[in-house]
Amino acid sequence: MTTEAMEIERKFLVAALPDLGAAKPVAVRQGYLTLPADSVEMRLRQKGSKLLMTLKSGEGMAREERETTITQEQFDIFWPATGGRRIEKTRWTGNLSDGTVYELDIFEGSHAPLRLVEVEFDSLAAARSFTPPDWFGSEVTGERGYSNKVMALEGAPASP
Repeated sequence: MTTEAMEIERKFLVAALPDLGAAKPVAVRQGYLTLPADSVEMRLRQKGSKLLMTLKSGEGMAREERETTITQEQFDIFWPATGGRRIEKTRWTGNLSDGTVYELDIFEGSHAPLRLVEVEFDSLAAARSFTPPDWFGSEVTGERGYSNKVMALEGAPASP
């Protein structure tokens, strides 16, 4: 499966963990093939049993994203090239009270105890009109240090 789309999302720190009752967790590990100076982001991701290669470009709230599923053999060929440029996290996917889907990332390893929550939108208007719930903390959309690529290359940002 291949997708090509504009990704519109807002990202926040987590002020307090919500009740994760109905949220679904999945282990995620991702590694980056691109280097710090590259203007695009090429990553490999293992999300549970799903293997993906993703190309992202742009910055801020709206970015271009192209993604395709890959085989285990393809993943294994490229994964060693991501050495030193990786992150691991557990992603909890759930719904806010209005039905909006959130993705709560709890980082592991050298990026712990960082927790971020993202919400994706169908339009810029919907993104701009979104009012985050109380458990969301400060917004970090577009802040370089909270980009997964930057964290994989440079480590987690200092505590806010």
